[in-house]
Parts: sequence; structure tokens; C-alpha cells
Amino acid sequence: SAPAGAVAFGVKHTEGVSIEVACQGRSEDGSAASSPTRWPLDKGTVLRFSMSQASTEVNDNKVTVSFYAEGGQPINQAGVFLTGIGISLDVDADRDGVVENNNPNKASWTWGPEGHGAILLVSCDKESP
Repeated sequence: SAPAGAVAFGVKHTEGVSIEVACQGRSEDGSAASSPTRWPLDKGTVLRFSMSQASTEVNDNKVTVSFYAEGGQPINQAGVFLTGIGISLDVDADRDGVVENNNPNKASWTWGPEGHGAILLVSCDKESP
């Protein structure tokens, strides 16, 4: 999706986003201050971005990719707004009929009437062709 004539790219992002650039079989942390501000736009280069916590509001994080021609002249930019969604599996870990998000038995399992831990039934079948 790079514009014609682009030979390199650079990335800017908000604080809540982590960047990783994988090119020529090696991976670099694009968030680190010591990493280069521009990378060659080679075939197989991959830009990965992620968020490690939920957003406080919709579209509160952004990634902007700038494309450069030979000689370093800017050609164009592409941007994406991100919203991090928090997901948590809360269970009745002590099987007392109350779902708690901080039950110490959530991370372990013991079988039997005095046991603890979640009983999770997953439907993995194909509902429709």
C-alpha cells in the first residue's frame, strides 16, 4: 500500500502504542529511542503495532506512517486511529454462585465437590457451512 516511488518509511505513534518493524529476517523495536527513524521499504517488511492496555476513550491512540522517496523527500502519509478494548474472563472460581474478578482460585483447578476453578464449556463446532 506504499505510494509509487517510496523507498523508505518512518513511523510516529502515541504513547499507548508499541511498534515493531520486521525487515530482512530481523525485528526491531520501533518504540525505542535508539532505533532508526526510517526503515527501507523492502519486500517482506512488516510493521506491527499493538496496545497493552485499554483506551480511556474511542480513537485515543494513533499511528502515522510517512513514506519517503530516494533522497529523503517525503511523499505521503497514512494514519490509523486505534481504540484498545479490555477483555477479561471473570468466573465463579469457587463455585458459590458469585462471579468475582479477583478470586485467588481463578488461576488453578481442583476437581470435586470441595474443588475450585472455572468450568468452561466451549462450542467449537461449525454452526453453518
